[in-house]
Amino acid sequence: MTGTGFWWILLASGLYGLVHSFLASNGFKRRVCERLGQSIYRRFYRLFFSIMAGVMLLPILLLAALLPDREIYTIPTPWVYLTLAIQAAAAAGVIFAVMHTGAMRFLGVYQLFARQDPQPEKLVVGGLYRRVRHPIYTFSLVFLWLTPLMSWNILALNLAFSAYMLIGSVFEEDKLVEQFGKAYEDYRRQTPRIIPRLKPKDK
Repeated sequence: MTGTGFWWILLASGLYGLVHSFLASNGFKRRVCERLGQSIYRRFYRLFFSIMAGVMLLPILLLAALLPDREIYTIPTPWVYLTLAIQAAAAAGVIFAVMHTGAMRFLGVYQLFARQDPQPEKLVVGGLYRRVRHPIYTFSLVFLWLTPLMSWNILALNLAFSAYMLIGSVFEEDKLVEQFGKAYEDYRRQTPRIIPRLKPKDK
């Protein structure tokens, strides 16, 4: 840990999480909506949020790449092939989960080019979301922690992103309850948060 970028990366990731959470909060969204109007907010805010998330993430990745680092472990052959295969499956799971909610809507592109005023988001409870409430986080955590090479800088990134997903999912659900009300509360009672249930619970 000494002589690496471990603590700097954790600090930068913490700042990223605070800003990202603030921009995603319902309170900030309401203020933007009041200032710009509902039509402009629905059309542009999601794309703005996606772009800002990507731009703010770049300096953290640069820190991990450029600051001094030391290897902790490397998964040996042949086990590395197994972990790479699971990582590939997890990456596919992330893509599938995003597509299930609408990839273009998730990024904000659909709202930008919609001919009519974009409609509010709908609650998605089918597909992967029948097994777990946050499949994107579930697959992302699997992908992060099965990296074949672990160093102190990568460990800092993994810890920061894992904490953000686990803590962020709690705050995200508060917003979803506010947005969808009893429908989301019923869904939350039936479906696990991060660790999926292989067989959906009977309602």
